[in-house]
Amino acid sequence: MDTQALRETYDEINQCGCPYEKAILTGQCECSRASRFCLAEREGVRCTADQARTRCLALLDILRGQARFALKTLDQNRALAHNKALRVQVGGLQGLHKALWPERKLPTAIGDIDALIEQAIAEFGRLDALPFGQIVQQMAAYPGLRRRRSRSRSPYGPL
Repeated sequence: MDTQALRETYDEINQCGCPYEKAILTGQCECSRASRFCLAEREGVRCTADQARTRCLALLDILRGQARFALKTLDQNRALAHNKALRVQVGGLQGLHKALWPERKLPTAIGDIDALIEQAIAEFGRLDALPFGQIVQQMAAYPGLRRRRSRSRSPYGPL
């Protein structure tokens, strides 16, 4: 299957895509509203609740705008590189966790994205009232994923 056909089929199957798909697929976050599916050899994540998806999209949009300086990107409409998108998604959720529970240690993985966002809205009233200074610090501190060595390379030299 060529890339274009795969993309079109993926978009047909996943009309309600999860905004935090990258974070979920890397195993750094989970969500009670997420449903995984497979297409060919690719895995995807869809959202099962329109209201939750709308909240997630709104939060990601705000986080991305707040993190422009930390990400060294000025064009908010341009797609982010994978590691920068993870920095916004995972680092942003870690920052949100830290803002809600400053005395707790950051979890290695966010257990439920939807519950975390609901808790933040209950605590701060609305998404645009979040303490973004603290959240952006966590996004900037997020290390991202490390590159894997190519499989064709052998640590013992050429084969």
